Amino acid sequence: MRPAWRSANSLRGRLSRGLALQAILGLGLSCAAVYIVIAWTLSSRQDDVLAQKQAAIQHLLQEGRGAHDRQSVQHLLNDLLAGHGELSLRLVDGAGRVVHEGPPRERQRGGGAKRVDFEVSMPDAAGDIAQATLMLDTRSDDELLGRLGWTLGLAALLGAGAIAAGGVWLVGRGLAPLDQLVEQTRQVSALRLDRRLDGSGQAQELQPLIAQFNVLLGELAVAYRQMESFNADVAHELNTPLATLISSCELALRRPRGREELCEILSSNLEELHRMAGIVGDMLFLSNAERGVPARRTEQASLARLAREVVEFHEAALLEAGLTAAVEGDAAACVDAPLLRRALSNLLGNATRYGSPGSAATVQIRPQADGSVELAVQNAGAAIGAEHLPRLFDRFYRADPARADADRNHGLGLSIVAAIARMHGGAAFAESGAGITRVGLRLPAAPHGLAPLPAGVSGCGPQGPLPHRPQGPQR
Repeated sequence: MRPAWRSANSLRGRLSRGLALQAILGLGLSCAAVYIVIAWTLSSRQDDVLAQKQAAIQHLLQEGRGAHDRQSVQHLLNDLLAGHGELSLRLVDGAGRVVHEGPPRERQRGGGAKRVDFEVSMPDAAGDIAQATLMLDTRSDDELLGRLGWTLGLAALLGAGAIAAGGVWLVGRGLAPLDQLVEQTRQVSALRLDRRLDGSGQAQELQPLIAQFNVLLGELAVAYRQMESFNADVAHELNTPLATLISSCELALRRPRGREELCEILSSNLEELHRMAGIVGDMLFLSNAERGVPARRTEQASLARLAREVVEFHEAALLEAGLTAAVEGDAAACVDAPLLRRALSNLLGNATRYGSPGSAATVQIRPQADGSVELAVQNAGAAIGAEHLPRLFDRFYRADPARADADRNHGLGLSIVAAIARMHGGAAFAESGAGITRVGLRLPAAPHGLAPLPAGVSGCGPQGPLPHRPQGPQR
């Protein structure tokens, strides 16, 4: 198995290879620049030496013209080149005879050399022009450049290797906090969602990630607890009717029974089955809502008319509870009419069960300045404690489980109200104090440019079916 740092997808490997490549390129370019500058400097120095000696030779021959013979001139030229073993001079007169040559040519054999050719006037004969060749032996400079090249190349390789090794160590040290975070995350499990990542010793750049991850863990912990509570509540709610059905069937089968008695038992069992079907149906609705299924909104010219339809549907239950109902206000909105009927039906049923006899349950429709609409049902009755208000819209939550009908109303009504509000892009709310309770939902303004659907599409028109009676309040 390849080490992690050699993997193509390894962050440690990418950084290490990047640092090594950068070191090689940086040192290589630096050493190449040094070599080029020194080579250019040596070449310039060689050219300067040749130019200076050429000027000195021409001046010497020009000054000695007519004053010295050829033999004297040769001595002067040898003295001029004395101490410069890398230089040699050759003079050839117009007849092709070698007038002067020194030092011996063997010194330049087998090595590099620079030369310059120029004309000079011989001192013993007016107008006699000789061809001069001045040569500079560059072998020592070439050897120096060769040693310099090898030194710089070796230094670049060794330096790049050292920097790469140091880079691997630094990358490993720099990524050590990530290894610690990985080890911490391994300790988090579904059974240990209370654990959080410790960012006290981590780098500043990792702090936002750690904070966001801890927030996510907190949300997961809450969701996991809610899921466990939800599963327990579902099991409890379904266990009661199932136990009732099983015991009823067992009793019915213990001895022969008449037709009327069997019909009574079946009727009782059918009520329990309807209750179970209501729980399952509401759970499926909430599941679809949580998956982000949007409301199919259509233009409703009067929400008050829609609310009066719901009030008429609850008229018998209101009379039985000794309550009256009224609708206050009106507004036009783009909503899913069947869903809004269902939400208002749940709210009105909630108020019917807990409203004080002789009082009124009022459906309030209040347009807001920002274009949104607030729909609420207000009733008089026992106030709800402030500690219960934030949880009224939780599934299966009851502020007082001992209240009447708690065994028949499974506590999903207000959860459905909140889900319907979210499907419209709004939110549910609850207020209670001084014997007045007000529960409702806020619906935002219709999105700009939203085209209403036809009235008959998916039952979304104002003549859509009325909702079933709510399965129970949550207070």
